[in-house]
Amino acid sequence: MSNFVHLHNHTHYSILDAVTSPQELVDAAVNDGHPAVALTDHGVMYGVYEFYKLAVAKNIKPILGVEAYMANGSRFDRVQTNKAEKKKNYFHILLHAKDEQGYKNLMKLTSLGFTEGFYYKPRIDKELLEKYKEGIICSSACMGGVINAFIVDGQIEKAYSEAKYYQDLFGDDFYIEIQNHFLKNDPLILEHAPKIAKELGIKIIATNDIHYISKDFAIPHNILLLIRDGVKTDEQTNISDLKYGTAEYYFKSSQEMQELFKEFPEAISNTLEIADKCDFRYTKHTVYPEFPIPPSSNAADLNDYLRELVYKGLNKRFDDLTEQISDRIEYELNVITNMGFPGYFLIVSNFIDAARELGVSVGPGRGSAVGSLVAYSLGITNVNPLPYDLLFERFLNPERFSMPDIDIDFSDEKRDLVINYVKQKYGEDAVAQIVTFGKLSSRQAFTDVGRVLGVSLSKVKEITKSIPVVRGKVTKIKDALQLSDLQWLRDTNDPNLKSLIEYATKLEDRNRNVGTHAAGIVITPGDVTDYVPIYRTPEKEGKQSIEVATQFSMTYLEEIGLLKMDFLGLKTLSIIEHTLDMIELNHNIKIDIDKIDFEDKKTYDMIAAGDTLAVFQFESDGMQEYLKRLKPHNLEELTAMNALYRPGPMENIPDFIDRKYGRKKIEYLHPLMEKVLKTTYGIIVYQEQVMQLVQLIADFTLGQADILRRAMGKKQIS
Repeated sequence: MSNFVHLHNHTHYSILDAVTSPQELVDAAVNDGHPAVALTDHGVMYGVYEFYKLAVAKNIKPILGVEAYMANGSRFDRVQTNKAEKKKNYFHILLHAKDEQGYKNLMKLTSLGFTEGFYYKPRIDKELLEKYKEGIICSSACMGGVINAFIVDGQIEKAYSEAKYYQDLFGDDFYIEIQNHFLKNDPLILEHAPKIAKELGIKIIATNDIHYISKDFAIPHNILLLIRDGVKTDEQTNISDLKYGTAEYYFKSSQEMQELFKEFPEAISNTLEIADKCDFRYTKHTVYPEFPIPPSSNAADLNDYLRELVYKGLNKRFDDLTEQISDRIEYELNVITNMGFPGYFLIVSNFIDAARELGVSVGPGRGSAVGSLVAYSLGITNVNPLPYDLLFERFLNPERFSMPDIDIDFSDEKRDLVINYVKQKYGEDAVAQIVTFGKLSSRQAFTDVGRVLGVSLSKVKEITKSIPVVRGKVTKIKDALQLSDLQWLRDTNDPNLKSLIEYATKLEDRNRNVGTHAAGIVITPGDVTDYVPIYRTPEKEGKQSIEVATQFSMTYLEEIGLLKMDFLGLKTLSIIEHTLDMIELNHNIKIDIDKIDFEDKKTYDMIAAGDTLAVFQFESDGMQEYLKRLKPHNLEELTAMNALYRPGPMENIPDFIDRKYGRKKIEYLHPLMEKVLKTTYGIIVYQEQVMQLVQLIADFTLGQADILRRAMGKKQIS
């Protein structure tokens, strides 16, 4: 077991500033026998949950932290950096969470850095640090840190006074960092920082400002920095002229660190002291905003209120509540109640009702949610699942806990009205968008690296146009180079192109930029920053955006138990809306889009002729061609075509058409399959059919069948 722990580490979540992935960081620590390892990205906590999961899986302690930007003065000051006067807008400071309170305070600090202190960087200040210091270990960071920056600037007394301030604030949880990357000013810091620490009784720690795992990533890292700086193809760039000055920002082994700081052995052992102090663990629990039961209801709790609304809706939807309807609705209600999701359905139902009252067009429903009779009775969907054999278990599985996920389409022109309603109902601070991370795909990596290396744009385009997109994913560089269209690149003797391949491969899949999810919204019981850190979305058209988004991506939000909703803005709904308005204006005919005739022959004649421009999911050239060949004249055939027209199942479309017209024989692998596949001519079209077949042939429950369906979708063999 190593007697040292790396506490100052960056990953590619320090966007365009570090190359390391969380997986590489954890693996390096494990391979060197470290008992723990920290993550301290610049000003953000984007990667902490991913890092946490990876570390726990490798049985190594994760230390969650951030290298924060400390404003030189108040976080509200907007003072431009003046290099001539050596006045900085901010300094660096390293913060680690000791416990749950410390983690919560880190979330507050990084969030406030964006919402209150953002000026080029998300900055905090002493006022915030004093307020949110509990549970945090603080250290003085790098050469640009809160103490070392003054040493470099020759302000030794100021360095003393700042060290005393942080010591008074954090007590024994404040440490002075020393580093040695063989830079010009490192000896100066190594001379004065330990002296200050000794005179004030502050412990020192040795860190290496890790931005990549191994030395051979120094130049790729430099290229990443040049990409960030926007270097253009025609600029003369020496990629070996390292912007960080040396190639020492890699994951040094414990032995290397001990040798490097052999004059300060306590700086090595003190890293273990910090690791021992830190012991934060995530505890997952589902978090919903509080849904108020109106005074007009006699319901005792949310379960009762949901049942009340469901039966009101059923009586509107059906003239007669048959035994089939009653049994199905009771089954669904029991599952929803037992899984603790009544609040989810009430929240969704409420904002959909509000949308309709606000005049916002709402889609009839999509995805697995249309398999819920409860959703249909509440008006969340407008599709009765019973006639179409849609299965509730595909939406909610009582045998496998998973959060419900209802995608709702709104008119893209009025979607914001619904989001504003949600903010008004639950509080502005309780609603946030969701972060997304744009990565250096193979195409993007070739484009960006090529620009830095000075490869001509035409040559780069020749490469990228030959890299296919398969099932929505851009082919990896390794696989793309095996294609015949890129054999010339694989076999090239051009040193610049060889470098392009090498460096693009090393930078592939690293985070390149931050954005927001097109539809995802998080709603929490109170301030979002009580549950997840947030960041401020980028400026738009020269104006600062007032929108905020979570620092965790969608997958991790769901894993920590937060309520995520998809508010999809659909242009087709706006087109329908305008069309209905024009019909009413010009012909004085008011059409209820929810009560249109699904058997209208003229409509099917148009579809069969491929006349489907601007018809959602039926407007592409390929789809129009298949519609002409199929000539669908009922909703079932349209539904099947929609399901088949996607990567993979698409290859079954010709057989589907030929079987319909008797040009090919309808065959079943087993006689039992006819019962399920008869309507689709013996071809498996729907996920529900997979579940029904497994239930019928293997005697699985529908819950077990859904687990198998999910595994098939993710291509899990076991």
